[in-house]
Amino acid sequence: MPGLVNALVTVAVVAIVIARQFRARAIDTDRRWWLLPVLLAVVSLREPGILDAHHRAESAGLLVVELFIGLVTGVGWGWTTRVWTAPDGVVWTKSSKASGAVWIVGIALRVGVFALGSAFGVHQDSSALMLGLAGTLLVRGGILAWRAHSVGDASRPAPSRPAPAYGDDERSAWKERV
Repeated sequence: MPGLVNALVTVAVVAIVIARQFRARAIDTDRRWWLLPVLLAVVSLREPGILDAHHRAESAGLLVVELFIGLVTGVGWGWTTRVWTAPDGVVWTKSSKASGAVWIVGIALRVGVFALGSAFGVHQDSSALMLGLAGTLLVRGGILAWRAHSVGDASRPAPSRPAPAYGDDERSAWKERV
């Protein structure tokens, strides 16, 4: 049953995150952006089935690959998200089309890791997926907090256009529904 609960929590978090990422929203650099990823990591690490008892080395290798994919996805997502300062000084973020591509590639790689593990007969618990998601959210949150802090620095004038993200189509902020 805990595996099912972990899978449902993971699916719910992914659905919420994906739904929110393509809407412009204000970002608060002082809030605890690291709290949700840490909670997900704690929940996933408390499960004893994170490693397959019969294939410890193989499952540990797959877990490392899952974490690596999660961290790289977080980096890609963080750098493809647009960050800009509104005239009132509020820092805003919105994911770009490139961010969607990062998610698609990340999910495809995770499916590939699961298929590889299944081909070798390695039992893979949903805890590994949740831990990878925690890594993704932690890295993405850290990058966005850093970018938001540097864009929203009061010592610099507010940019008239959003800071470009990799793969961004450079649309101006005033054309977006904020």
